[in-house]
Amino acid sequence: MLSSLRPLVLGLLVAASASLGLAQTPLADQPAPAAPIQQVLVMLRMAPQHFRPDGYGGSYGDGEGRSARWRIARRLAKEQGVSVADEWPMPVLGVDCYLMTVPADRSPEEVAARLGRDPGVSWSEPLHTYHAKGEPIAHNDPLYRVQPAAREWRLAELHQISTGRDVRIAVIDSAIETTHRDLVGQIELTKNFVPDRPDIPEDHGTGVAGVIAAHADNNLGMAGVAPQARLMGLRACWQETPRAGEAESTAPTLCDSLSLAKALDFAISHKAQIINMSLSGPPDLLLGRLVDIALTDKIIVVAAYDRNLPNGGFPASHKGVVAVADETADPHVAGVFGAPGRDVPTTETGNRWFLVNGSSYAAAHVSGLFALVRQRTPSVHNASALVVAYHGDTINACATLLQTSGSCDCDCGLSREHLSIAHK
Repeated sequence: MLSSLRPLVLGLLVAASASLGLAQTPLADQPAPAAPIQQVLVMLRMAPQHFRPDGYGGSYGDGEGRSARWRIARRLAKEQGVSVADEWPMPVLGVDCYLMTVPADRSPEEVAARLGRDPGVSWSEPLHTYHAKGEPIAHNDPLYRVQPAAREWRLAELHQISTGRDVRIAVIDSAIETTHRDLVGQIELTKNFVPDRPDIPEDHGTGVAGVIAAHADNNLGMAGVAPQARLMGLRACWQETPRAGEAESTAPTLCDSLSLAKALDFAISHKAQIINMSLSGPPDLLLGRLVDIALTDKIIVVAAYDRNLPNGGFPASHKGVVAVADETADPHVAGVFGAPGRDVPTTETGNRWFLVNGSSYAAAHVSGLFALVRQRTPSVHNASALVVAYHGDTINACATLLQTSGSCDCDCGLSREHLSIAHK
């Protein structure tokens, strides 16, 4: 046991010494931040025969139709004084998606509105930005090395009933370190939808993957909630490079609506059963339609709830999505489930483990729990309707899973009068 904890303790001590030894660079010595690139998404309708999943990635045939849409896109760009930066087929929506760059002196909202009036355009919208909902790494106190879910959710007992075997979970996030000793063999496939950035392992995606599916009983690190699930690591987010004098742990993890749309399209086309989106941002028409298709296909979508955004931000605010927050945060919000999200040990890049906080990791717990439920009840898709929670919507994982076995007396920590069946 001590040898398995040594990497965690060493990581804590190294990070602590690094944070003490770094000198802050004066603001005057730092370069001024570059102006953000403004972009819009333009959806051009495909011909009906393109409604198929086998054309993903731009090599979907129909050279004549594709060329015609390219000509339309270039014409529209020229008329509006913008430039075409990228294109991507979205067969599940029946559109080709074009990314166009807007000059700094123009408004993306105004340009999108103008483009949307063209009869050949299904719709157009500004490219939105999303933030992964982790918080900076916690104080590196090695006493915080016990998983909250091991105590509160009684993981070892749950794994006697279900381990999430062969349930496919799409982790739409930053890049996962697939060679991490606690994740080797747990990632069924990876796909990178972030162009023009190094394809290297990143902390947020690696941490979320560990909470969901780190190996159990391997004498290393920690145990995932669903250690026999199969993960699809879909990189739609990227970890920003910290500025001079900043700790790496403070660098935000960002996504945009195009990268997220590509990942959602892939997850749907490749038969994910659960989609984990530990991120939050503004409502988005393209992403909303893809989420609706996922829900129609009986895919469970789990998202992190952001208390700083209206209705918790998108996708948590979208109808049918399971919204999850850190159970220790107050006040509780009706319809939002609470799960462990404070001082959670999980996998970190560099073959290490660390303590993390935030609704990102609470959502990851719930995605893992739904994998346990789905192994027991493969036909279930509205898993949130099966969730048993304490009053205040904090999930009782034991009661939630045991009731799928048909033999639950709900003697899982509290009597039935202290529990409620969710009906979101």
